[in-house]
Amino acid sequence: MFDDTKTATKLVEVNNLKMHFPIHTGLFRRHTGDVKAVDGVSFDIYEGETLGLVGESGCGKSTCGRAVLRLYDITDGSIVVDGDDIGDVPQKDLRTKRPTMQMVFQDPQASLNPRMTVQAIIQEPLDEHTSLSKAEKREKVLALMDQVGLNRKFSGRYPHAFSGGQRQRIGIARALALNPKFIVCDEPIAALDVSIQAQVVNLLEDLQREYGLTYLFISHDLSMVRHIATRVAVMYLGKIVELAPREELYAEPLHPYTKALLSAVPEPDPDLHDTMERTILTGDVPSPSNPPKGCNFCTRCPAVMDVCKQIEPEYREVMPGRFVACHHYNDVTTTAEQTAASEASDRQSLSNTNTKTN
Repeated sequence: MFDDTKTATKLVEVNNLKMHFPIHTGLFRRHTGDVKAVDGVSFDIYEGETLGLVGESGCGKSTCGRAVLRLYDITDGSIVVDGDDIGDVPQKDLRTKRPTMQMVFQDPQASLNPRMTVQAIIQEPLDEHTSLSKAEKREKVLALMDQVGLNRKFSGRYPHAFSGGQRQRIGIARALALNPKFIVCDEPIAALDVSIQAQVVNLLEDLQREYGLTYLFISHDLSMVRHIATRVAVMYLGKIVELAPREELYAEPLHPYTKALLSAVPEPDPDLHDTMERTILTGDVPSPSNPPKGCNFCTRCPAVMDVCKQIEPEYREVMPGRFVACHHYNDVTTTAEQTAASEASDRQSLSNTNTKTN
């Protein structure tokens, strides 16, 4: 199990990851721009930990998770998984790396082939990547069903015969078939009832303890992320705006967007709920094809400054283990002064040139 980032080994290293989707218009499909779904994301995931990735719908969370697994051909950046840089490896050459990294999808019904039995679904990775005999594969599938809490008698049934929670357990069993080290959980509880969500999360935690798994857990449910994650990264409009250890982030969020997200989490204690300060964001989320100049959050930020509208804040470590992209935690005065000094220098140079010319 994960103990501390100071002593743990990095299993996944993502640096300046970009995933842009081209926009084509007109009869001749002219390229007119890009949707910047993921735009310069960097983070590390340590062996045995769960990194939570949160943000509102459309911020690029799922795209980021799929890009890390190279389900897309990324636009730019590097992705290192278990020591191997897979950022620019052709898809056909990724086959040998696939067993190491797997995915649990958001919709347990859409992610399962309705024409295949449970046995065939869980066995499919074994057919593709192993040379086990038919009997060995069947026994492996039944053992996996036991581990995820499915009755092995149902191995001959089809997905439509199961509930949403049971279908998600099938997806988890399939992801475990090749003994992976790293699993991306793309909102695995979003399509489930509340009572079933806790069961699936507890199952993921049990499997992590048993096999030493490493998770990237993508969700918009901040209460559940607090329960399962070791560290939490907050994403807005294709960029990570804050990353911190779980308890530190929930106790004292730094970025205004993180504060707004946490203030919207329902509080079951009425007395505590009445004393909480609620931050209500105004305006709409900008288009990822035309993000604002400067800070992406400047159009909705309640603490916006002039510098936020001109200069993009640096994503940097402001406290041990705490990263944030906000001018309130950068040297804003120095940045503004440097900009003003640069402009003054340019004006002086131009003036000197004109004087010499005259």
